[in-house]
Amino acid sequence: MPGLDYFSPPTAIVVPSTHTPSEPSSPISVDTPVEETRNPDKYYNARLDPKNYLDGPLSHNPATRLRQMLARPGIIVAPGICDGISARCAIEAGFDCMYQSGAATTASRLGMPDLAIATLNDFVQSAQMVCSLDPTMPVIADADTGFGGPAMVARTVTQYARSGVAGLHIEDQVQTKRCGHLMGKQVVSREEFLTRIRAAVAARDAIPGGSDFVIIGRTDSAQVLGMEEAVIRLRLAADAGADVCFIEGVKTAELLKSTVAALAPTPVLVNVISGGLTPSFTSWEAEEMGAKIIIFSLVSCVAAVHGIRAAMQSLKKTGTDFSSARGMDPKAFFEVMGLHDVIELDAKAGGKAFEVV
Repeated sequence: MPGLDYFSPPTAIVVPSTHTPSEPSSPISVDTPVEETRNPDKYYNARLDPKNYLDGPLSHNPATRLRQMLARPGIIVAPGICDGISARCAIEAGFDCMYQSGAATTASRLGMPDLAIATLNDFVQSAQMVCSLDPTMPVIADADTGFGGPAMVARTVTQYARSGVAGLHIEDQVQTKRCGHLMGKQVVSREEFLTRIRAAVAARDAIPGGSDFVIIGRTDSAQVLGMEEAVIRLRLAADAGADVCFIEGVKTAELLKSTVAALAPTPVLVNVISGGLTPSFTSWEAEEMGAKIIIFSLVSCVAAVHGIRAAMQSLKKTGTDFSSARGMDPKAFFEVMGLHDVIELDAKAGGKAFEVV
């Protein structure tokens, strides 16, 4: 059985559990003494204290802007994007944060399922394109397990930060991971998870000039080892320097509320996937339950599958794409993709190539 060492590493402190992982999860007791699970060598960086981000206009730096949004009232709603088209549509809709989903990126770039098939380069190349569309827009990116040991985790953070990403999440699944809403997951030990978080934090702090890049610790252990273990792991991740805690697969509103309370004051991210393990909370419901960030990982790529399927079936049946286009001509399509920005730039530079389009 995987994970026999999970509850007994030499430095671990165990909080007694009243249920086994196979039993239904129950709300986490917020009365559990914090000192039972917290690392005495707790990370603290005075420069990154949330109080430093409470005042002033929102920064043009996306990482700083994300920290400002975390420090100030209101939930951060980040729709999952899978490519340039979906990112453009999110920007057009008026969202102020986006989420680069690992599952969506793997599907859009490779046409493959979320089973640890995409590489660091796949993720970074996608991020570079997405972040270039609006360089001030915070993008939170999935970084899977960090793609290797501590040195690779550090390289991942550096590469993501250079691409313009505002923050990433690193999880505790084994390297041959899978989508968090599939069954059969396996997770590494607490210490290996914390090694990943420490490496990510160290890499962020080593970026010249002082980076505001946000580190999010994610655990998939709730479905494997139970909710109490998941909360312990996230408390330890926060002590190691994680700025936000992400617990995958919260199955009820009561569990989300108790998890938020148990992890306070560290902000909590909740992931909603229609038909997944977590109920389809609205952003307003999640905010009422105390979540600080809500991501809708597959909102764009699932909609794309439905839309493209219908268009292809219509073309096959009717021999024309007239009905699926719904009146959108090429110019209207390119306008969504930023046509006017390119025309304006060309004109400012003295060009005349696009006087008529």
